[in-house]
Amino acid sequence: MQVTNYSFEHLPFSKLFKTYVQNFDEVSKFFETNPFDYNAISQKIDGFAFQGNRKQAASILSALNKQFDVHEAALRNIKRLEKENALAVVTGQQLGVYGGPLYTVLKTISTIHIAKRLENKFERPVIPVFWLADEDHDYDEVRKLTIIEDDEPKTFSLPPKNNHLPTVADLQLPDEMSDIRGQLKESLYDTDFSDDLWELLDGSFQKDHSFFEAFGLFISRLFSKHGLVLAGSNHPDVKAVTGQYLKASIENADQVRDQLEKKSADLGEKYHQQVTLYDSNLFYLDDESGRTKISRNGNGWKTDGNIEWSTAELVDEIDTHPDRFSPNVFLRPILQDALLPTVGYVAGPGEAAYYGQMKSMYQCFDMEMPIIFPRLSATVVEPAIDRIIGELPFEFHEYGKRIEDLESDYVDRTDQHDIEAIFEDWQARVEEISNNKKKDVADIDSTLEASAEKATSVYINELNKLKGKVYRSVKKQDQTQLDRIRRIKANLFPGDGLQERTVAGIFFMNKYGVDIWDKLLNTLDPDEDFDHHKLVYL
Repeated sequence: MQVTNYSFEHLPFSKLFKTYVQNFDEVSKFFETNPFDYNAISQKIDGFAFQGNRKQAASILSALNKQFDVHEAALRNIKRLEKENALAVVTGQQLGVYGGPLYTVLKTISTIHIAKRLENKFERPVIPVFWLADEDHDYDEVRKLTIIEDDEPKTFSLPPKNNHLPTVADLQLPDEMSDIRGQLKESLYDTDFSDDLWELLDGSFQKDHSFFEAFGLFISRLFSKHGLVLAGSNHPDVKAVTGQYLKASIENADQVRDQLEKKSADLGEKYHQQVTLYDSNLFYLDDESGRTKISRNGNGWKTDGNIEWSTAELVDEIDTHPDRFSPNVFLRPILQDALLPTVGYVAGPGEAAYYGQMKSMYQCFDMEMPIIFPRLSATVVEPAIDRIIGELPFEFHEYGKRIEDLESDYVDRTDQHDIEAIFEDWQARVEEISNNKKKDVADIDSTLEASAEKATSVYINELNKLKGKVYRSVKKQDQTQLDRIRRIKANLFPGDGLQERTVAGIFFMNKYGVDIWDKLLNTLDPDEDFDHHKLVYL
């Protein structure tokens, strides 16, 4: 395995993200700490003060992790969190079926790598934590899985749900999981590693498990041996510990909204605003309506299910039943940092953008934004692709183009004749001659000028048809190379998007082993920063 750097510049990432990794000073007003400046990181760590209860947090995490049969290394790390100088580097992700897209494992690898790097650098305990998105309710985001079959992306989906949902974490895996399993097993051809993969998947995504249990087991069995600790907020004990922040989000709702609006407007002047703002950052868990948004109702509050409170009543309800309330994307990091001594969060490009909206909001809770570390962004280049990619005249990022454009570019770059130039010259000469001859015809009979114009159009149309035939002839001659272009594009940029956003991590595990991510972790340079996209050659 070999890992090389590739610039983000020509890849499909947001302007904000590219600026963040390439020129942090330009976006520093939206973030607290430059993740690539060790002096700034050192200052952040030296000044870090955790307001929570370490022993209480460790007790909660210990109980949660034991249900996922975590490795002893993770349990040791939970115990280490009790130390006064211990820190956490956190990431999180939705509970995707069979682990979801490749970026899930890339985020996890990033968190383990960064925690280890900081621990070695600053000589204090730094614990990697995976925050299971156990309060998310976007079922459509987790029910699909894509692999590559016959050089085309192939997606497997659980059926949609139209009824009101609780959090996805609480949903039992549906009976249709067995259908996906059968279809996927048929599409993932058998290798020396298939039995190990299916032992992992069948042991995690069992019929009687919830999405939370299944995904947690999957991540734990892959990464807890590296000391990764699992966490989440959809638990009565966590809500009891963090309930004061749920209440503060309502008591200080105007201030929170004002800070979010100001920073979001500032961000939106130059960059894309990632998350829409609402009256509150809370949801209510209603047995009848599912997870419903809490909005302003005059001087009070109400849910989409028409439950109403005054502000005092809502604060009292949160105080009495914190487990009935759920944070949105802005409030989730606050609860996370209240439970854990979070010095850094490992974010994907979209997450980095919404953190940029939040900097001032942290002050409303007497907190500071953690260091936002970009996750490892990578494309896996398989040996069969590596063998042929060097024979073609394209750089890696160019395979993100439409296949039709790639084919035309290939013909233009490789053919010894400049077909476009030939036909452009031919058409120009025809038009020049035609203009003179049309005048001659008009002098003879002005009523025939339109017919002369039509004759020219017919001729040019025939020229374009001939040009198409020439291109097709060249394509036929170079069909082998064009087939290779299609194959490379399908594997590196499936569906015109980045591989990491589309292809499931288990696709590579089936072909190269369940331990492929351990090998990637060991291949990364101990001082590696994720300020470039990585090409991972297997």
